[in-house]
Amino acid sequence: MNTLKKVVLLAIIAAFTAQFAQAQYLVKGKVIDSATRQPIQYATIYADGRTSVTNQDGDFRIPVASDTSTVKISCIGCKSKIMTCGMTGQKMIISISKGAIDLNEVVISPQLSANSFHTLSTVDLSLRPVNSSQDLMRLVPGLFIAQHMGGGKAEQIFVRGFDADHGTDLDVSVDGMPVNLVSHVHGQGYADLHFLIPETVSTYDFGKGPYYAGHGDFATAGYLNYTTKDALDRSMISLEGGRFNTFRIAGAIDLLSTRAKQNGENAYIAGEYNYTDGPFQLAEHYKRFNLFGKYTKQFGANNKLSLSASTFSTSWIPSGEIPERAVANGTTAIDDEGNIYTVVSPGTLINRFGTIDSAQNGKSTRTNVIAKLNSDLKNDWTLENELYYTHYTFQLHVNSTFFAEDNENGDERFQNETRDMFGYNGKLSKRSYYGNSNLTSTLGIADRIDKTYALYAGVDRQDVLLDVINSGDVKENNANAYIDETFETGKWLINFAARIDYLHFNYHDTTQNKAIISPKFNIQYTANNQVQFYLKAGKGFHSNDARAVIGNNGLQTLPAAYGADLGINWKPIPHLYLNAALWYLYLQQEFVYTDDGTIEPGGKTRREGIDLSARYQLAKWLFADLNVNLAKPRLVDAPSGENYLPLAPTFTSTGGLDFKFANGINGGISYRYMHRRPGNENYSLVADGYYVTDLKVNYTQKRYEIGLSVENLLNTKWNEFEAEEVTQLRSETAPVDQMSFTPGTPFYAKLRVALFF
Repeated sequence: MNTLKKVVLLAIIAAFTAQFAQAQYLVKGKVIDSATRQPIQYATIYADGRTSVTNQDGDFRIPVASDTSTVKISCIGCKSKIMTCGMTGQKMIISISKGAIDLNEVVISPQLSANSFHTLSTVDLSLRPVNSSQDLMRLVPGLFIAQHMGGGKAEQIFVRGFDADHGTDLDVSVDGMPVNLVSHVHGQGYADLHFLIPETVSTYDFGKGPYYAGHGDFATAGYLNYTTKDALDRSMISLEGGRFNTFRIAGAIDLLSTRAKQNGENAYIAGEYNYTDGPFQLAEHYKRFNLFGKYTKQFGANNKLSLSASTFSTSWIPSGEIPERAVANGTTAIDDEGNIYTVVSPGTLINRFGTIDSAQNGKSTRTNVIAKLNSDLKNDWTLENELYYTHYTFQLHVNSTFFAEDNENGDERFQNETRDMFGYNGKLSKRSYYGNSNLTSTLGIADRIDKTYALYAGVDRQDVLLDVINSGDVKENNANAYIDETFETGKWLINFAARIDYLHFNYHDTTQNKAIISPKFNIQYTANNQVQFYLKAGKGFHSNDARAVIGNNGLQTLPAAYGADLGINWKPIPHLYLNAALWYLYLQQEFVYTDDGTIEPGGKTRREGIDLSARYQLAKWLFADLNVNLAKPRLVDAPSGENYLPLAPTFTSTGGLDFKFANGINGGISYRYMHRRPGNENYSLVADGYYVTDLKVNYTQKRYEIGLSVENLLNTKWNEFEAEEVTQLRSETAPVDQMSFTPGTPFYAKLRVALFF
């Protein structure tokens, strides 16, 4: 630490000396789960009018008046515990057990560990049963997903005024390993999360905006990270079956004894198999197999090793998107001059769950290996090291334009990709204490290498190669580092950070290099344990596809994003928690993914909006939630009326009621609302909105669980995905420019039986 830094810190500390004069002892401790012996993050510690929050290792420290002071430990979904701190020179190990959810335990705290979004994620994950990766993603307030090429492909993501394609503007990771795939043949930042088994998820963490130094490429609208369990509290096997010839079998088995757990060693294996024909007239024959295993070992008190491996494979037959005129008369289209006209539907209309091109199909695999070592270097230094490797394959036959380009053979496209990804994440942290103030200094470094072979080609219905659109080896390297300084004192938290990313692109043995620096600034003021204000500001980026970078077709290599959030966390009454934010985001360049496999420049964009989330406990057993998200996404350089962003959400909302009785009956009813959106830049085409209601009811006992889940309870007719497409059907003589759609699932019920042991 240099002299200037010391002088500044000493001046700040002196200003706050009086408020800490009564603290005479410092209590150190670790909070763990009594069943799994694993650390509990974000537990709140109360003592002598002060609060502290446990970090990711379950550790805390708090000043107290004497060694006889009373300490209270609470955590959402756990039983509170009160104890005397005892000898302050020794580290306390405090075990707490699972309990009822009580929003009165939610504390608004100034500590760095008290992530405001963690309250939302913990409450939602605790109350809402999930049995798919789609369920996990929908837990994020304001995040909507859609499928348009069958259930095997990565979801289309909509969040904060973005149609983020399959992940271009949302950084997704699991246990620190990137899910987004750069320069993917089906879209930049393609994030297929289907390899994640929901029963293995311990927590999830999300943040909105480009304000987080630990997240780089694609973290413009925000980031989303899932953490898998280090240990199981029980083994389980689950059987599910439902409409559309759907079934699923899943299991998670603890492999080690209780004695091994007590010695800091855990191992388990989990797997699932899914099958469905889907609601379409052409059976989807969707199959997915997942296998996951994890081993953790505590070496002494200071080192923890974690090894995990997973493999995933899927295949499916999608019905794909179909143009509106194929299922209804009198639909809207636009001509070459942009004029609106009514289409005369050709030939015989098909069912909205029908298929135009039955030759479409897909398959994909992903195998991951992760090794992590977390070390306590003593004297408040910690070190995290992570290595990961992924082998990935992807094949897709897709036809969304039918005969618009080739009226003899059709517009079938074949996308094929094989990838190896290698990476390292490292983080060195130092926590320095000055009275009741502290400074957390973090240095992070990472490197990621992607080696990909990709083919994008035109084929006929017999899979005969007609023409190669692009092909070849893509090599991409992202080396990055960041410095993060967070000072906590009294009611204030001030954070400065800076990140540098260096990217190296290689395609057809031609290279391009580019670096970008991303500063971040966050400040937080906690008025009391009911009200907290925060301001976030920062710069982020999303990288471009290597093929476009090397081709130099008008796209920026690393277009930057600049954003700011002004927000509040508020508990006006004990059982009500509110989070609200005004936000702004500017992008130097938007990307547009085209049907011919290229990425085109979409221009500068601006987004501004309001996010509101509320969680309210109406009774001991009844909980309400509400999320409302408003956004105004616009092209910057286009004239008014021609500056809409196609498919970008402007008004979304989710909410519901969840119940959890002591006798084991639990579940909830929820809704998803997406307002109508522009289908093109001048809003002459429209993507329809929808309102869908879901229901889940379970009866849970110590040894078993019986559950019923219903999607689209009211059997609403809705479109899950819509997009402008220039299409030509077999019976037509010319292409037509209008909206194509994928219908949303009709009423769908599924039963589940699970056994615990």
